[in-house]
Amino acid sequence: MPEQAAAAPNPLAMLPMFLMVFVIFYFLVFQPQSKARKEHEKMLKEIKKFDEVVTGGGIFGTVMNVRPESITLKIDENVRIEVEPSAIARVVKPKSQAAAAAATGKA
Repeated sequence: MPEQAAAAPNPLAMLPMFLMVFVIFYFLVFQPQSKARKEHEKMLKEIKKFDEVVTGGGIFGTVMNVRPESITLKIDENVRIEVEPSAIARVVKPKSQAAAAAATGKA
C-alpha cells in the first residue's frame, strides 16, 4: 500500500484563530488590569492628611504626611511609619466623613 502524505495546514488559515485568541486574552486580562491600575493611581493622587488607609501588608493607619516619595502613617499613639505610596492598598474612610457621620448619629 502506498503511503499517503498528510496535507500540511495552510498557516494563513490559522491566523484568524490566533487573532481571536489574542483579542479574547486582551479583553479578559489586559483591559481589566489596566483599569484597576488607573483606579489605584487615581486613589493615590487623592489621598490627603487624616484619611484612614490600609497598606498592602494589612496595616491600618491614618495619613499624617503625603510626599511624592513616601506617606507617613500614624498607626498608634506616638507610632508613625513611612511607606511608599504604592504600598497603600485602599482608603478605608476619610476622617472628615467619619466625623460627619458621627455628628449626625449615623455610623
